[in-house]
Amino acid sequence: MAKEKILVVDDEEHILELIRYNLENSNYQVLIANNGIDAIKIANKEKPTLILLDLMIPGKDGFDVCKEIRNNKETKNISIIMLTAKGEELDKILGLELGADDYITKPFSIRELLARIKAVLRRSGKVSDNDEESFITDTFSINFKSREVKVLDNNIDLTLKEFELLEILVKNKGKILTRETLLDKIWGYEYIGETRTVDVHIRYLRKKIETDDKNPKYIETIRGVGYRFNPNI
Repeated sequence: MAKEKILVVDDEEHILELIRYNLENSNYQVLIANNGIDAIKIANKEKPTLILLDLMIPGKDGFDVCKEIRNNKETKNISIIMLTAKGEELDKILGLELGADDYITKPFSIRELLARIKAVLRRSGKVSDNDEESFITDTFSINFKSREVKVLDNNIDLTLKEFELLEILVKNKGKILTRETLLDKIWGYEYIGETRTVDVHIRYLRKKIETDDKNPKYIETIRGVGYRFNPNI
């Protein structure tokens, strides 16, 4: 079985070596870059499965790298975990809004990092428990195998996490899913106290699939609980 390929982007040499050593010991193939410009070049050429992306790097910062990766159809589905010394909530939320799959604040333990990587890879490579290949209404359609979403015959470009959220909601149509359930199912581990992550992704998903995201037709908010896909669609 081929090794999963991970690109580590950090301008601190000792961090790069520490992460590379532990990832290689965990049977991952490791690529490294110490600036944003090289990170994008390597991502475009090597198509890694996942990128560990530091926020404060020279050339282009982590936000710009994340944005460029997500805006390129050849790399948009690469999983991204942001690594940063910053702990401010706004930085974290911005990273998630730009399409990061997870966010770890330095200093972190190697055990935690490896667990996060496994969780993200598990979710990005998950096999659906549902045999449905598509979901179609008069205005909205999803092809679960090709990950193609259309609204009024227009292709909608979703990030990996946005698609996974939409998929689980649609496949549980009419069922209320709590924020905690969505965190566990989509992120693959206990994301204690971070229900804001779900709200951020739902907000951006609505902007992409709803005609009026302020009055959503598809994804309903169940106040104080979570979300559900409209059972009447």
